[in-house]
Amino acid sequence: MFELYNKLEEIEKKYNELENQLADPEIIKNQSEFTKVSRTRSGLEETVACFREYQRLLKDINDNERLLETEKDTDILAMAAEELLALKAKTDGYEDRLKILLLPRDPNDDKNTIVEIRAGAGGEEASLFAATLFRMYSRYAENRGWKCDVIDSHSSEKGGMKEIIFSITGEKVYSKIKYESGVHRVQRVPITEASGRIHTSTATVAVLPEAEEVDIAINANDLRVDTFCSTGPGGQSVNTTYSAIRITHIPTGLVVQCQDEKSQIKNKAKAMKVLRTRMLEAEQQKQSDQIAQDRRSQVGTGDRSERIRTYNYPQNRITDHRINLTLGNLTGFLDGDIEEMLQGLTVYDQTEKLKKIS
Repeated sequence: MFELYNKLEEIEKKYNELENQLADPEIIKNQSEFTKVSRTRSGLEETVACFREYQRLLKDINDNERLLETEKDTDILAMAAEELLALKAKTDGYEDRLKILLLPRDPNDDKNTIVEIRAGAGGEEASLFAATLFRMYSRYAENRGWKCDVIDSHSSEKGGMKEIIFSITGEKVYSKIKYESGVHRVQRVPITEASGRIHTSTATVAVLPEAEEVDIAINANDLRVDTFCSTGPGGQSVNTTYSAIRITHIPTGLVVQCQDEKSQIKNKAKAMKVLRTRMLEAEQQKQSDQIAQDRRSQVGTGDRSERIRTYNYPQNRITDHRINLTLGNLTGFLDGDIEEMLQGLTVYDQTEKLKKIS
């Protein structure tokens, strides 16, 4: 614990230095530098707050121990001894929390996300399930005060989604839903199934940290930008003007498009956001391949071919196969009540990481 305490003191010192920098007029005038310092400070805030509370507990323990050595009143001694036990039990929880906070942070945790949902095996039923997943994430985002913004979508004949790409903007979005990438499987009786036979279908989900311009530099000469008329619902102006945008990154062959907005400028901005994000994902995948052994021991956040979860309608349950966690209340879950599952995934990942360093 001595080594841990020294690390925490260094972090607190760094935190205080950053606070002083945020009061520096020169840094305040430099917006990019001010943002950078603010983000760094924000990333340390929870750790420092926990450490300060831990220090307060240690001081209280020390005070009680000294009281036990000097006090003669039996009633006061009994109270001090009882309080000392409670304080020591409390410090155990803080020590565990501080160990988790000192784990290497995912640099993408504070970022917004781009989520891509695509219907998999199962025909129209898969498209309906993809639409259900979009609604689930939308409701979860709404409950947390996040903003959900559709970038591109392709509907099926019966109201499902063959594909939908959307962004989620808010505080530490990626840290909460990064484990959702993978194959989601649903087992239910389709409305069109007269015999009541349970049908299995799938949808794939990809959760990508949204790339900023500083993360990925794109040469405008490497882009081919095409315009076309939007399709689907949206009114006459959407369907008859060349507002939809398709961008091709020539060196990599990556193609993105956006037709959700009536404005060509807005569609281009959204498409560029997706392009940067996909290019960042490709770059990070190269790095991940080099440490594949490490990733195999963790929950996993990027394998789109991995079957991660089953939604079983007849039994009203959801099972995450990576952590063997089964929850009931499927209706509430699909209505956005997914926090317990996300928390379970986070705790599992942290526990596995702690095992590797302990």
